[in-house]
Amino acid sequence: MIFPEIIIDQDQALGLEHFKEMDYYAVNNYKLPIELMMENAGLNLATLVASFSKSGQNICIGIGNGNNGGGGLVAARRLAAWGYNVFLDLMTDITKELPAIQLKRALKFGASLKNINTYDVWVDAYLGFSQRLPLSDNLLKTIVAANNSSAVKISLDIPTGFLGADSSNYFCPDKVLTLAAPKRILFELDKEAEIYIADLGIPKEVYLKFGVDILPFYTNSIIKQKR
Repeated sequence: MIFPEIIIDQDQALGLEHFKEMDYYAVNNYKLPIELMMENAGLNLATLVASFSKSGQNICIGIGNGNNGGGGLVAARRLAAWGYNVFLDLMTDITKELPAIQLKRALKFGASLKNINTYDVWVDAYLGFSQRLPLSDNLLKTIVAANNSSAVKISLDIPTGFLGADSSNYFCPDKVLTLAAPKRILFELDKEAEIYIADLGIPKEVYLKFGVDILPFYTNSIIKQKR
């Protein structure tokens, strides 16, 4: 599938703190339930995976105990329902309410907790945009294994372990599905990944308030920074 490219200026991309303000404002002022935004993120992620892979392939989805992990679990449920072999890599016990609900749903739909040797796609939904370093030793080992694999690698929003150009030992994605708006930090990745944007359902008025041009989500475009 060929995706159109959209070239943006740097000022059209958000810093992480600016994005957090935008996210919280949308939730608090437009009564957007976190679970609805999680469902939107997961559906966008599953659709991106399906756009370049085939039913029956092996998909590993790395899951953390937060909202990003919840989005990964929504994608797992969707992909399992579409005929993919979905394997969940839980980096920790899933104890928070929404991710725990999503985990039960994903397993009910056929996702598996079994480990296998080879994956066609490896999805990084371990940590979100509020991640802190250093990563645990076990998660570091997982990141190294993912990077050394032949799988197509996708990060849901900011890659795990990446907090800017000086970062080391982070998940190195071929594709990034960032949430709601382009983020400046993604253009600092050593490896030039394809960047897509997930529509979380945030209204146009919120984008205008935070000085961000709303992009045409329906085109599934690849976002590139103007050089």
